[in-house]
Amino acid sequence: MTADPNAHPNVNAILRSTLRWSLLIEGALAVVAALIGWAVAGADGVWSALVGVLMAAVFLGLTAVTMLIGQRVGGGELLSTAYFAIVLGGWFVKVVIFFVVLLTLRGQPWIAPYVFFFCAVAGVLVSLVVDIVVFARARVPYVGEVALPTSNPEENSSDDRPGS
Repeated sequence: MTADPNAHPNVNAILRSTLRWSLLIEGALAVVAALIGWAVAGADGVWSALVGVLMAAVFLGLTAVTMLIGQRVGGGELLSTAYFAIVLGGWFVKVVIFFVVLLTLRGQPWIAPYVFFFCAVAGVLVSLVVDIVVFARARVPYVGEVALPTSNPEENSSDDRPGS
């Protein structure tokens, strides 16, 4: 049985692991940020902190989600047109939605701008650290599935070796 050389199950596992860990760590960050927001700006600080962390988590998580969807639609090929169209289209939609959300939140009286900014930056940094740690700890083989010679001495007789 030969494996499909274009299938990348390791990439899927890494992206899913990134999503899981990001969800956990960003949730913990949201709690800490809400407490700091309460200490700095009261109830407005809590809402600003939660919105900042949530925006960072959602927009950065959508990258992994679009990559998983793109790989599935592209038939497991990372170099397919469908994969790139979905990832690039997802990125474009994220940027447009991000600016719309920022413009909507800009004039809101319940936003504490500094709390929002620092919590959003903290959310981005936490997400990047999670990505780095998950990718660094991933056990990805350097080569694909290849047929190796067996260690059975009867199958590796000297007659089969070149130059014998």
